[in-house]
Amino acid sequence: MNTEKEPLVQVKKLSKYFQISKKETLKAVEDVSFDIYKGETVGLVGESGCGKSTTGRCLVKLYEPTKGNVLYKGKDIFDSKKNSEKLEYCKNTQMIFQNPYSSLNPRMTVKDVVGEGIRLHEKISEKNLDEKIEDLLKTVGLNRDHMSRFSHEFSGGQRQRIGIARALSVNPEFIVCDEPISALDVSIQAQVLNMLKKLQKERGLTYLFIAHDLSVVKYISDKVIVMYLGTIVEQANAVDLYKNPMHPYTKALLSAIPEADPKIAKSKQRIMLKGEIPSPINPKECCRFVERCTYAKPICHEAIPKLKTYDDNHKVACHLF
Repeated sequence: MNTEKEPLVQVKKLSKYFQISKKETLKAVEDVSFDIYKGETVGLVGESGCGKSTTGRCLVKLYEPTKGNVLYKGKDIFDSKKNSEKLEYCKNTQMIFQNPYSSLNPRMTVKDVVGEGIRLHEKISEKNLDEKIEDLLKTVGLNRDHMSRFSHEFSGGQRQRIGIARALSVNPEFIVCDEPISALDVSIQAQVLNMLKKLQKERGLTYLFIAHDLSVVKYISDKVIVMYLGTIVEQANAVDLYKNPMHPYTKALLSAIPEADPKIAKSKQRIMLKGEIPSPINPKECCRFVERCTYAKPICHEAIPKLKTYDDNHKVACHLF
């Protein structure tokens, strides 16, 4: 359990809505709250479309939330009026995007991509800039020769390394990793994960690691948050969550993790979720998971369950508990 008094990042009742028409509102994220302490990795998991990436984009100010607050070192990042404070937050908070090809400008060389943030936040000579970029590229497994090349000349794994070098270029404290390995080959995924863990140890970084691969999240995360259709359904220490999942949705997700041992795989019970994911447009005021839950009670159709704390800070939003 983290002994620090104040979290590095606090998300309080965060909601992000998109207006589709006069009568239709897509509620991508609704009433989400969690804390991230310095030096830890918080895994954010769930099916595609559950609001993971939208939450991450709110944290780096790519989206402005409809409701709620995001606090960094106790200050609301959306209340800042001073340009110096806005720049400081942008410097301290970076993002690694899911698709390394679309997130890199094809008209810019690697030097320009990685050096853009350095030029913005520092007064630096061209010689020192080259040296700094070379060091960053070495850190992520590339070399000086790559500085003059364009993004289309690299493989997917190399492009993601460039994206990581760009995120590290301004010495951030907090990085939102938005499914950083999902577009990579399996052999490259392990290399990138190990590099992220090494960088965290060396630089004291704090991560929000967004993914849908639960085996990856288990490997890298200290704490795991499970989202379903824009809301948090379960939150716990990574070890506790995998040993004792409480929410029916979390149990179904964990049952889908492939097992390498054939004997264990044969005896493992797979929980199959029935029905379609409900639409996030104008959702009903009830449990979002009710239509796919085999344990649903009448109250599940009538009220939204609140996220309550149980043993050892294990939080669950379910009427069954």
